[in-house]
Amino acid sequence: MKKALLFSIAVTVIFFTACQEGTAKKVTATTSVAPSTNASTAKTSGVPVMTFDNTSHDFGTITEGDKVTTTFGFTNTGDADLIIVDARGSCGCTVPQYPKNTPIAPGETGSIVVSFDSSNKPGVQQKSVTLSANTASGREMLRIKSNVTPDPVKQKQRDAQAKARQQN
Repeated sequence: MKKALLFSIAVTVIFFTACQEGTAKKVTATTSVAPSTNASTAKTSGVPVMTFDNTSHDFGTITEGDKVTTTFGFTNTGDADLIIVDARGSCGCTVPQYPKNTPIAPGETGSIVVSFDSSNKPGVQQKSVTLSANTASGREMLRIKSNVTPDPVKQKQRDAQAKARQQN
């Protein structure tokens, strides 16, 4: 029994240690192998830096079922091409659109469009979008929030379901 426990702990430690390679290293390795869209302007030294106009947005009070959108503008203030390889919302209701695997030269600007679907999300909502890019940290975060006013019909249904669960 002790041997099985020690073995499983050892495997777990090895698994988590092996997965510690940072996103920045992965992106650098990927971009150095991948062909550049414009080899004469691609830079290989330095580090890109994403400087956002704003990293958070408050939609204020919206009605349940509304689909709202905001745009986060950014500039590459570093001295190497910026490449965003992934952008993920914290839940399926938060969807980012971004320039995937497109080199953004130093000084150039770009944007990330984030859509939020408030269906079945009453109350205060705080969501995030995680960007994986070849920046020094390898990860950038954007945040959105809103206060979703419940749809009266759906709220009655939720209340009835909650009451039924309490009685069982």
